[in-house]
Amino acid sequence: MTEITVGIDIGTTSVKAVAADGDGTVVGRTRVPHRINIPAADRFEHDANQAWRRGPAKALKALGADLDPRAVSVVAMVPSLTAVDRRGIPRTPGLLYGDGRGGGADSGEMAGFLRWTAAEAPDAHGYWPAQAVANAALGGEAVIDASAAGSSAPVFSMDLWGWDPDLGVDLDRFPRVAGMGEAVGTVAGTGTLLDAGGVDAVGEQLVAGADNDGDVLVMCGTTLIVWAVSPEWTEVDGLVTVPHMGASGKQFIGGPSNAGGLFLNWATGLAGKTTKPPSDPGRVPVWAPYPRGERALLADPDRRAELHGLDLTVDAAGLRRSAFEASGFVTRRIIERSGVPPRRIVATGGGVRVPEWTQALADATGLPVDVVAVPEGAALGAAWMARMAAGLESSMGDAARWARVGQRIEPDPRWQAACVDRYARFLEV
Repeated sequence: MTEITVGIDIGTTSVKAVAADGDGTVVGRTRVPHRINIPAADRFEHDANQAWRRGPAKALKALGADLDPRAVSVVAMVPSLTAVDRRGIPRTPGLLYGDGRGGGADSGEMAGFLRWTAAEAPDAHGYWPAQAVANAALGGEAVIDASAAGSSAPVFSMDLWGWDPDLGVDLDRFPRVAGMGEAVGTVAGTGTLLDAGGVDAVGEQLVAGADNDGDVLVMCGTTLIVWAVSPEWTEVDGLVTVPHMGASGKQFIGGPSNAGGLFLNWATGLAGKTTKPPSDPGRVPVWAPYPRGERALLADPDRRAELHGLDLTVDAAGLRRSAFEASGFVTRRIIERSGVPPRRIVATGGGVRVPEWTQALADATGLPVDVVAVPEGAALGAAWMARMAAGLESSMGDAARWARVGQRIEPDPRWQAACVDRYARFLEV
């Protein structure tokens, strides 16, 4: 094994880490679970000391010292924020995307997070996102990359390209901002370089292989994230348009939805332990899959879940299938609103290990689903960023050579007509 780098992904339910060689072959992987705390319907938080500070260090250690990686990079979900003391130890809950204390995405969640956190801990040494907590724990300095900083608007001013001085908070309480793929130090006690890190979704984009017009990248994680690849910069109400980090001249149009793993775990839990497929495609109800509001298109944190079309012929298998279909219907709705003519879905994230989810994506959208070979896409992308920091690579776009398809899933013709009818009902409700 040569030129090993490690990527670490602080996710909503766990820290994932992979070690990869120069060809993108995974030579080591680990997962360190942590809890999501939901003390009220509109609150969504981590124990930041456990998930953001200890978790990455534990994951790196679990991979084994014998790997001797050249560099490490940490990516994480956005936005997030906690208050820390002088040792970098979190002293307030780690607030996560969608938490009501952010005031909703339209107002800039990070601004709401900062107001609440600063009121809880006015004398804190710093106010840091997850990436900064992890980097300080691993290398001694609170630093984040430009993509993580950009996601912190309006606390991070895009016009000034720096932390907003009008917030009433000393700017030295915020982490330093570095470039993507930039070495910012070394892992304590080793010669392993530490990259500035980044946003989990950026890591997944780099190595998924959704690089051509009409590709649709679907990230099947705790959050469902849908990105349609377009050659044109088009702005769509309710969606986000961002440059494609791996394909020059291409754009992503889409956004995040709460109809991902958090919803699915809850909804399928209501169906009990059954895993058998439903026997009748026509006996499946329709979910409005929003137990904690919705983000893309609706931007409504107060919306709640509803289940439609229940009757005495619906069994547990049909109820379970309805949850996965709802995630597929949300995906289809985002694709349609993007205006991009789709040709295939590229599915990544831990959810691709659930065959019911990927099949429902294909059936609900009518598109073939190419499932990536490495589900830990964000961590694998972070390993590429680590290669950049180590000087082993010179272009983010070259990460496409690590993209591999594990299998292709086609829509099931037996389910097509029923899915078309239920999608129309989904749009109504």
